[in-house]
Amino acid sequence: MVIVSVDIGGTFTDIVSIENSEISYYKVPTTPKNPEIGVMLGLNKYLKNKKIDEFLHATTIASNSLLGQYGLELPKIGLLTTKGFKDVIEIGRQNRPELYNLNFHRPKTLVPEKLRYEIDERTDVSGNIIKELNEDELKSIKDKLEKNNIKSIGICFLHSYKNPENELKAKKFFEKYIKNISISYEISPEPREYERMSTTIVNAALSTITSEYIKNLELGLKAFHNNNFKIMSNAGGLIFGDEASKKPVNIIESGPAAGVIAASEFAKIMDIKNVIAFDMGGTTAKAGTILNGNFEITSEYEVGGSSHHGRLVKGSGYPVRFPFIDLSEVSAGGGTIIWKDEAGGLNIGPKSSGSDPGPVCYNKGGKYPTLTDANLILGIINDKMSGSDFELKKDLSLKALEKLGNPYEIAEESIKLAVLEMARGIRLVTVERGLDPEDFTLFGFGGAGPQFVVRIAEELNMKKVIIPPGPGVFSALGLLYSNMRYEARKSYPEKLENDYKELEDKLKIKLKKPEFLKYADCRYIGQGSELTIPVKEINKDKIYKDFEEMHEKTFGFKLNKSIEIFTIRVFAVQKRNKPEIKNSFSNKASSYKRNVYIEDKWYEINVYSRDSLVKGENIKGPCIIEENGSSTFIPQEWSAQLGKNDEIRVIK
Repeated sequence: MVIVSVDIGGTFTDIVSIENSEISYYKVPTTPKNPEIGVMLGLNKYLKNKKIDEFLHATTIASNSLLGQYGLELPKIGLLTTKGFKDVIEIGRQNRPELYNLNFHRPKTLVPEKLRYEIDERTDVSGNIIKELNEDELKSIKDKLEKNNIKSIGICFLHSYKNPENELKAKKFFEKYIKNISISYEISPEPREYERMSTTIVNAALSTITSEYIKNLELGLKAFHNNNFKIMSNAGGLIFGDEASKKPVNIIESGPAAGVIAASEFAKIMDIKNVIAFDMGGTTAKAGTILNGNFEITSEYEVGGSSHHGRLVKGSGYPVRFPFIDLSEVSAGGGTIIWKDEAGGLNIGPKSSGSDPGPVCYNKGGKYPTLTDANLILGIINDKMSGSDFELKKDLSLKALEKLGNPYEIAEESIKLAVLEMARGIRLVTVERGLDPEDFTLFGFGGAGPQFVVRIAEELNMKKVIIPPGPGVFSALGLLYSNMRYEARKSYPEKLENDYKELEDKLKIKLKKPEFLKYADCRYIGQGSELTIPVKEINKDKIYKDFEEMHEKTFGFKLNKSIEIFTIRVFAVQKRNKPEIKNSFSNKASSYKRNVYIEDKWYEINVYSRDSLVKGENIKGPCIIEENGSSTFIPQEWSAQLGKNDEIRVIK
């Protein structure tokens, strides 16, 4: 049996295959304009003529399409909404994301005014239909949609989360004429008309691109006799391809979620409870916390928005109300560009060289030095570093960095700036959540992660670091350990037990014999936001008590006010068989010497091959451990040893 997982990153596409417990890792350059081409090129190169029994996938096509990064133009979409509410999507929340930036521009509205259509219907706040749909009005709008060649629409009526009857009638009418229809009751059945409308429109905008992408990928996989296609969702579980096609908001943060799942599952094997997953690839670095074996979930995200040192700038993107693994993301990857501003100050990012043209040392036309170029000239990575089919050109890196000053000083200062930036990102998901990083073990992975992770641990005063097996393709490896996971929700529940049962029954249609995880979004009456509370016992008093405890832990206080349950959520989880990976250990560590520039001086240090490390044998820093797709830098005062699960344990 052959299982294949593929994670498409901004620079490389990672492929992991497992056959009879034997695991293989591959990297191929990402093809940004048509990412499925890179996938198929890799499969044809490394797995030709093999039958793939199960294909698991993580992708960023949804978020990158909204950002215009794949060169795919979003289709024209129409919006149908309640009379008087067509401009809600443009009015928004009147947030001022950058108070002192006179040149700030909100993201382009996905539906221009001329393609927003009002329907004279109305449902009140209690779910009573005050005015039913008029079919003649729908026919008139249908003619306008056809005239404008609209292939995808979003339907969002007032209070449809309470009673979806009018939305469902509109959907039934338009199904005969339009292929892609997104209705808010199915996409985001929650209050807050702006966020619900935005989520519905984002889904409508992505549905054509995503469904076409998945269709092309599935067609390509027929050559490998595969009809078992699953894709990672934002919420940290696998869903079937048809679900991702209908609800692409499910997979906006598909790629980053896979890394957290990988860290979570591997931590369970190692019996580590509290983990920070740190994933640094070619374009960005992501961090997420795993507390007592559980990863954190948030219910709101802004796709296409900007971030400030890892903190999402509210109002800069398109709000999406959907479950996401709680992550911070900073613009620091191997391809992050090093530059100087007009005042001569050294900066890194947010621009990245990506895979095309890539860092200067790739010799593919890149003109601007990157963090990869910096680590290359410092000796942290080898000019024959695996993971590429070509030799890295150190002389080109030196020339590019010399334009900014002394190349070694510039390189070292750039690395320090990157470490500070990534440490900020980790503090967002720890310190700002009331958690102490020192209580966690830092998992470093991604192609560039092991080069930086121990230095980041030093910055955060952390003492334990784990480099898992196959760090360069660890997110793809995480797919192999993921479970199936679907979500359903209901706002303003009236009878808790019955409403939770109703959601469970909905999810049983999608998965066979799942386990259920229950949550409740709670708030003090009058508050504008909620906290999500895990529900182990369907008891209002217990839920309220848990909410108050979490409120005090999060904000430092609680109020003498009534509490309400705003929305209930259920996740259905169907466990998959997890592969066993055979480990083989060496009896003697082999190494060679290399000059490395550390703190303004050259040192000759040991460079080990990970394949040759002896289980349990201590290696003192400073040293480097090289492997396929990555290099781990161990600073002075740190030591490393190979653990029983083929992990590198680094301690101070």
